[in-house]
Amino acid sequence: MTKKIKLLLAEDEPSLGQIVKESLETRNFEVFHAENGEEALEIYQKEQPEVLVLDVMMPKKDGFTLAKEIREENNGIPIIFLTAKSQTKDVLEGFKHGGNDYLKKPFSMEELIVRIHALLNRINLKKDNSKINIGEFNFNYTKQLLTHKEQSEPLTHRESELLFHLSQKKNEILDRAFVLKKLWGDDDFFNARSMDVFISKLRKKLKKDTNVQIINVRGYGYKLIC
Repeated sequence: MTKKIKLLLAEDEPSLGQIVKESLETRNFEVFHAENGEEALEIYQKEQPEVLVLDVMMPKKDGFTLAKEIREENNGIPIIFLTAKSQTKDVLEGFKHGGNDYLKKPFSMEELIVRIHALLNRINLKKDNSKINIGEFNFNYTKQLLTHKEQSEPLTHRESELLFHLSQKKNEILDRAFVLKKLWGDDDFFNARSMDVFISKLRKKLKKDTNVQIINVRGYGYKLIC
C-alpha cells in the first residue's frame, strides 16, 4: 500500500475546508484541517506534515504570519497559499513569507492536487541536485544557499527555484513562458512582473563573479551565462 502524504490544510471556512479535506483524502492524502492560524501551528508541531495548504485570511493568525513562523524552523516544507487576492503586491508578499505557490479562489481541486504534487516532486529533485556549480559560486539547492569563496548568502524559495531552472540550462535559453507556468502557475502580466523582480535580485547576488550573468533574450526568456 502506498504511504499517504501528510498535509495540513488551514482554511477558516468550514464548508470549503471539509470539501477540500474529503477530496484530498480520496487521493492518498492524510489531511489535518485547522480553522485558524493558531490551531494550524499546533497541528503542524504535533503532526509534522509534508506539505502545507494555507488560507491567507484567517482568524487569530493569518496565513502569511503562520508561514513565516514555520519557515523559521523548517526551510524546506512546500507551502501553497489560498487567496482571494491576486494583485502583484499580494503575491509577492506571499513569496516573501516563504510561499512556494498560490491559488486564487475559487479554484478547482484538480489544479490544487497537480500543484501539490509538482511541489513535492521539486523537493525530491532538490535531494538529487543539492550542490550545483555556477562559475565561482556553489549553489546548494537543498539548503537554499549561494556560496562564493566561503561566504554564504541565503536565498528565498522563489529565488532558489528560479536559479535552479536557470542552472539546469546553463548557457541556453530558459523559456519565459515555461518557467512562469512552472513556478507561478500562469504566464500572465502580473506573474511576469513578479519574475522580473526575482531575476533582478539574482543578478545582484551573482555580481561577485563577473563571468556570471543572467541576460535577457528578447521575446524568448533568459540565459544564465557562466
